[in-house]
Amino acid sequence: MDRETFAKARAKLERTQKELAILLGVSLKAVQSYEQGWRAVPLHVERQLYFLLANRRGANKKKRKNCWKEKKCHLKKTCPAWEFQAGHLCWFISGTQCECTVGRENWKEKMKICRQCNILSSLI
Repeated sequence: MDRETFAKARAKLERTQKELAILLGVSLKAVQSYEQGWRAVPLHVERQLYFLLANRRGANKKKRKNCWKEKKCHLKKTCPAWEFQAGHLCWFISGTQCECTVGRENWKEKMKICRQCNILSSLI
C-alpha cells in the first residue's frame, strides 16, 4: 500500500491520525510516517485497514462485491470465502481457491495479487 492509498483510506474512515493509530494498534508517529512515505505500510497494518473499510458502519452492504460472482468462480464450493459467505473479504481469508491466489506461499504474494483485484480496490 502506498502513502496516497493509506491517506485516502484514513479519510474514508473519517479518522484523525491519532484515532487511526489507536484503531490499528500502532503509534501516531507510525501513521504519520506511512502518510509521508517515510516508512512502508506493513502488511498486517494494510490488511487491518482494509478490514475496517470493508466493515465500517454505513458502508452499503448491497454494493459489496462477492468474489465468486465477480470472477464467475467454478471453485466456490471448496472455498472458505463461499463457506463463510465472505466474498467481499476474500483478500483477508487464507486458503481461498481463486485461480490467482491458490498456492501462494505467503500473505505478501497473495496481497500483491489481491491489490490488483476490484474486490479489494473497490474499498478505497
